[in-house]
Amino acid sequence: MLKSIEGNFDNPEVHKLLVRHFIELRSVSPKGSAHVLDIAGLKDVSIKFWSLWENDHLMGIGALKFLGKTHGEFKSIRVNDKFINKRYGLKIINHLINEAKKLNIQILSLETGAGKFFTPARKLFIKCGFKGCKPFSHYEVDVNSVYMNMLIGND
Repeated sequence: MLKSIEGNFDNPEVHKLLVRHFIELRSVSPKGSAHVLDIAGLKDVSIKFWSLWENDHLMGIGALKFLGKTHGEFKSIRVNDKFINKRYGLKIINHLINEAKKLNIQILSLETGAGKFFTPARKLFIKCGFKGCKPFSHYEVDVNSVYMNMLIGND
């Protein structure tokens, strides 16, 4: 059964996955093109962060940053290794979309890498309905970045 916990930065498993996520994304992104947030960045008041658990095992993490009253940005989406290639990325994204709807977000945006490492993420976002867009918020045109967004309804 899927359970989500907001915050939870002090949990050792969550902390370890966040640190690994930060280090790995920094290692595969050219200098100046890495937009991954560290733990202090994820604790900003403009961000809501969740850890997702299945049967008491950390399945993944994800965050939603408020860019405005009805505009949000996905941040730090990560599937824990033992859940990779089992459709859990889709579960994280669906959880974040549902949380965004509860918060009256109407447009979701994201930035991801343009390199080969990020191909699975881009394919997943497209499958979920995201489409390419121009840079948003503080982002600028960067050949190493792909920007996407999606309109969501508040059913």
